[in-house]
Amino acid sequence: MGLFQGKVLALAGGVGGAKLVLGLARQLPPERLTVAVNTGDDECFHGLHVSPDLDTVVYTLAGMSNPETGWGLAGETFHALEMLARYQVDTWFNLGDRDLATHIRRTQLLGEGATLSQVTAELCRCLGVAHRIVPMSDDPVRTFLATESGELAMQDYFVRQRSEPAVNGVQYRGAAAARPAPGFAAALADAGLVVLCPSNPFLSLGPILALPGVREMLAADSVAAGDVAGGAGAGRLRVAVSPLVGGAAVRGPAAKIMAELGHEPTSLGVARLYRGICDRFLIDERDEHLAPAIADLGIRPLVAPIIMETDEDKIALAKLILELGGSDDDAG
Repeated sequence: MGLFQGKVLALAGGVGGAKLVLGLARQLPPERLTVAVNTGDDECFHGLHVSPDLDTVVYTLAGMSNPETGWGLAGETFHALEMLARYQVDTWFNLGDRDLATHIRRTQLLGEGATLSQVTAELCRCLGVAHRIVPMSDDPVRTFLATESGELAMQDYFVRQRSEPAVNGVQYRGAAAARPAPGFAAALADAGLVVLCPSNPFLSLGPILALPGVREMLAADSVAAGDVAGGAGAGRLRVAVSPLVGGAAVRGPAAKIMAELGHEPTSLGVARLYRGICDRFLIDERDEHLAPAIADLGIRPLVAPIIMETDEDKIALAKLILELGGSDDDAG
């Protein structure tokens, strides 16, 4: 079975998204892959602009990420944070010493007038990342959660509160006035294959899909897999990978938040959220029993190993997705 030969756009956030992005990057040359990354998690810590999801993807592709956590840098130290604590500064958000250098440089460049897209490109260049990693927007968008403990910014909920408060609403502040970043907008127009990575549908992909026009563009021009090999001119194939396996998140609070917001916390529940913007939905073998209900949504399910524990797993899943785009007999 051949692999898709056109341009690919991946929408990503969090560790699960970074894992699949690594697999795609191992299969695709830089000129054929763009990764649009969630920035709803961005926050200011100690006067520095921190972009956690962007850094997770960049560090992963640079071969620098911590293999035990999936985020942060391997072999990191925390001497600066320890010193800040001595100054009685609240240090609940972990920022390692080398990681701080990234945020210092980002904040410096932003202060000089560069856009977040330009800053990200510069960081990628310095770290040897050739594939195009772009923020979802150069405009500020912030994810807030309405919880039983009050309104919490994303990092406060996820890190400081350990995702424990019950959630009854999610807001993407600034999204209505924001625009997709230029690199994201261009890829959205050109890509023949769009991949929704196995990221939290509310906290990671939700902010991206909340940008004006994004969901509408994804909903338009869908075609069967056999028609996309030449690129987006004839339409695009949209493939999503479930972030849930057996009714639980591979990591993170996705299932918990879905249940609290009234959605079924299964791969079927995720498929319902992506209805209209997804043609193929990859689910784990443990969720095979959900395939008929997913098919009833007008989405074609594919049962496959989707848990990515090793680099080989990441590459294999990416290859499977590219095979869907390259097949000329997958329409149905």
